Amino acid sequence: MEMEDNMESQKRRGASKEDLISERTGSLGCIGWLIVILSGFFTMCLFPITIWFCLKIVQEYERAVIFRLGRITDRKAKGPGIFFVLPCTDTIMKVDLRTVSFDIPPQEILTKDSVTVMVDGVVYFRVCDPIASVANVANADSSTRLLAQTTLRNVLGTKNLAELLSDRDSIAQTMQLSLDDATDNWGIKVERVDIKDVKLPHQLQRAMAAEAEATREARAKVISAEGEMNASRALKEASLVIAESPSALQLRYLQTLTTIATEKNSTIIFPLPMDMISHFMHK
Repeated sequence: MEMEDNMESQKRRGASKEDLISERTGSLGCIGWLIVILSGFFTMCLFPITIWFCLKIVQEYERAVIFRLGRITDRKAKGPGIFFVLPCTDTIMKVDLRTVSFDIPPQEILTKDSVTVMVDGVVYFRVCDPIASVANVANADSSTRLLAQTTLRNVLGTKNLAELLSDRDSIAQTMQLSLDDATDNWGIKVERVDIKDVKLPHQLQRAMAAEAEATREARAKVISAEGEMNASRALKEASLVIAESPSALQLRYLQTLTTIATEKNSTIIFPLPMDMISHFMHK
């Protein structure tokens, strides 16, 4: 259902664009055509000279929107390459189709949970409809920049601090969809939006660091307690095994002597039989 609604909305926007362009590309009228004919006549009469004023060239990454007596001559922009214009009646405006990137200045934003943060970002956009970018907005570049700042504040104002720090990708996607929908009538395609940096107040940073440190200390204490409990269980099981077999204690005693002799060679050990100690203990 959502995809169908998006397709229908795109169709309606496309139809409205075509209607606006068709209104702008209307007839020039009798006087207009008369002026065009006279301009063409003088151009032909002065052909060797006017040829340099009639031929125009646009680069591969550019398109030219032609105004003839103040009206757009065609629904499609000219270019790239060479094309012909009338020197007296036609005016051209070149539009760059390359992707443009700009930084959103740091914005002081109050989040949903009443935390003040400084957020900046970067936006990548390009002109997808040269005629709409010229005829529908005075300055598409400046308008997109201002709209990006407003959209950043509006979108982040509905998010909590935790969402702002963890869900940057979803926030950037939401901003991209909002900007792309708002600039569609301007002939602008927003390709990508990124959140660059989130600056927190110093007091909040210290509070978050203290909270994280306390959490790590509590986790370390829990892990240490679990280790002590596991060690005590292992020692209990070992004591039960040794109690069942007295010779196991002698083997453990010899193993300890081997370990001491390997690590500390200057230490002299005099083994004392356990039976002798037990004899004195019974007395």
